[in-house]
Amino acid sequence: MSTVISVSGLHKSYGSNHAVAGIDLAIEQGEIFALLGPNGAGKTTTVEILEGFRDRDSGSVQVLGFDPATKGRAGQAWRDRIGIVLQSTHDAGDLTVFESVSHFAKYYENPKDPHEVINLVGLTDKSSALGRTLSGGQRRRLDVALGIIGAPELLFLDEPTTGFDPEARRAFWALIQDLQKSGTTILLTTHYLDEAEALADRVAVINKGKIIEVATPELLGGRATSLATVSWKGANGLESERTANPTDLIRKLTEIYKDEIPELTIKRASLEDIYLEMIGGADVSE
Repeated sequence: MSTVISVSGLHKSYGSNHAVAGIDLAIEQGEIFALLGPNGAGKTTTVEILEGFRDRDSGSVQVLGFDPATKGRAGQAWRDRIGIVLQSTHDAGDLTVFESVSHFAKYYENPKDPHEVINLVGLTDKSSALGRTLSGGQRRRLDVALGIIGAPELLFLDEPTTGFDPEARRAFWALIQDLQKSGTTILLTTHYLDEAEALADRVAVINKGKIIEVATPELLGGRATSLATVSWKGANGLESERTANPTDLIRKLTEIYKDEIPELTIKRASLEDIYLEMIGGADVSE
């Protein structure tokens, strides 16, 4: 497995504001990697540097083996290998889905077939529909179609399901997982922690311009070994206890209650619990 994104000692400041303060990061081929962080954490600046939209002050950055700051013909050849889906949707509302995808295909040397891409994102039955007639979820699928028409090796996804209802979000997740199965590496920024948990192979938490930790969603922040909260209805009302070994506690409660433990619940720390603890309780979105 090769490294698709390699970052070492990345710095970027705006005056006295150190937006990115020494980030080291490696993303491997074929993985979905989620970048999480609160407002002002530095994740947007970091991603823009990786996309080649913003210059860095110092540090080493390699994306698909190239420096994103590369200009000229070499830079354009590199850009043809990446796809970008920004948070805001495209505004070609007076073009049909097929017309939009076909138009974007002209910007790439070896694009995918527009019909194939439209089918991949689940918009075949909307191929002749104008962009402005699509629902929010359908427009987002069109955004992804425009992002992958160039057959990118690496796809940047910025807050892809903002404003989606639960059903639309899960349908979109399935699309992202299909893209991964086809070999696409995906860098995802999202403020939905359940989305990161459902999709990401690994997550990085960034705060105050630095990476706090990189781990799988299951292991982030010691989550796998965090204390569980066991709750039940006792003689004086609801009782609870935090324990590293809930099985032993439940065995003791079973001896007390003999039959069924009233209103028993067992809860381990969620990814959101761990994340908020790591960043000091700040808001998730940026």
